[in-house]
Amino acid sequence: MSGPDIITMGCRLNIAESEAIRGMAAGQDDLIVVNSCAVTAEAVRQTRQAIRRARRERPDARIIVTGCAAQTEPETFTAMAEVDGVIGNREKMEAESYASLSRQRPDSDVSAPSAPSRELNGLHAEAQRTRRERSGIPAFAGMTGERVRVSDIMAVREAAPHMASAFAEHARAFLEVQNGCDHRCTFCIIPYGRGNSRSVPAGAVIDKARELVAAGYQEIVLTGVDVTSYGPDLPGSPSLGLLVERILKAVPALPRLRLSSIDSVEIDARLFDLIAHEPRVMPHLHLSLQAGDDLILKRMKRRHARADAIRIVERLKAARPDISIGADIIAGFPTEDEAMFGNSLRLVEECAIVHGHVFPYSPRAGTPAARMPQVDRATVKARAARLRAACAAQRQAWLEGLVGTEQSVLVERSGTAGHAENFAPVRFPTPRPPSSIVRATITALENGVLIAQEAA
Repeated sequence: MSGPDIITMGCRLNIAESEAIRGMAAGQDDLIVVNSCAVTAEAVRQTRQAIRRARRERPDARIIVTGCAAQTEPETFTAMAEVDGVIGNREKMEAESYASLSRQRPDSDVSAPSAPSRELNGLHAEAQRTRRERSGIPAFAGMTGERVRVSDIMAVREAAPHMASAFAEHARAFLEVQNGCDHRCTFCIIPYGRGNSRSVPAGAVIDKARELVAAGYQEIVLTGVDVTSYGPDLPGSPSLGLLVERILKAVPALPRLRLSSIDSVEIDARLFDLIAHEPRVMPHLHLSLQAGDDLILKRMKRRHARADAIRIVERLKAARPDISIGADIIAGFPTEDEAMFGNSLRLVEECAIVHGHVFPYSPRAGTPAARMPQVDRATVKARAARLRAACAAQRQAWLEGLVGTEQSVLVERSGTAGHAENFAPVRFPTPRPPSSIVRATITALENGVLIAQEAA
């Protein structure tokens, strides 16, 4: 092994930051970094599960936990005997964090603790959570000790200085241009894990984009927590659309630029024109819709109405018919009845959502939605299954419609798989040069993947 083992949970931003961590902790072969996610209670559970699995597989390794779950509930992870150190989202981008926590755990501590010790750790973590919930503050403002360094993320005002590198297992690179969020959706704990919105200056973004293209990457994905809020904190208040224009002009050798999840209400005229008409901006958008019922959207404290979501998709498809739409949708938000859920279910068809990310609602301690009347868990799970089935039906019909077409495919590292510009998955029967862009004819659809042969 060369360098640390990075276990990444959650979003594209975490993927990008994990690669920056890999560089900062280079040479520490005994280190495992778990970059956690807090978007749902299930994500936190999976993080704990990943930690325990990592300890079983590498009992002598050092395990440091970071990311949004570590930021918002550090007591949960300091209570785990498998964990050597916990660092917050600010500290994870500081190289000294990994060296300074390098030898906190004595070798004798690697074994599992006694039952009484586990019980005391759990009681301490529960007490910390209870105090936090009673205060009404979902984020932990700061926690420092021998094994934990988590500062107040809300005090961070500057843009992240590190700039993300590429995700090593993909042919495309993820480039962080923004972090944090100024909005306070009632279900969401992420602003308390990431802090307030802050943008990376365009010059630094362009420099990194040039570096990535020079390294052979043919596609860059601009990523952030709320990427369409880019710019107000920078001199002149540039918009995301202006940033995209500047990247395309300054990096002419970049053939493909993709946007990560965006808020539809923040698509201004400049950004819309680029998405609709610029061939180097990929025809694929993932929209943060969350629900299709106006009352639920209001209770979520979202800034768009159902009609707004339908209207922006109609405009995009009219301007660029080949565009594919993805969306986040929450099933079983508090107070959601069957009629409200039906509005969300119909939105899948009305917005032609073919890349659906469905989340069963999960109450996050301290958020306003957690104090609203809850939908029973069985109903939440059943509604999530119905939403996923609706998205799957839309996706199947969309993929079937692509058979017989020609697509431009970015070949992944395997040489046999890739993605079209609209993010449809493609497989080649015989290997193609990795990281190349191939013009291919789609000949069939097998198990949700398009089969292609290189066009003559």
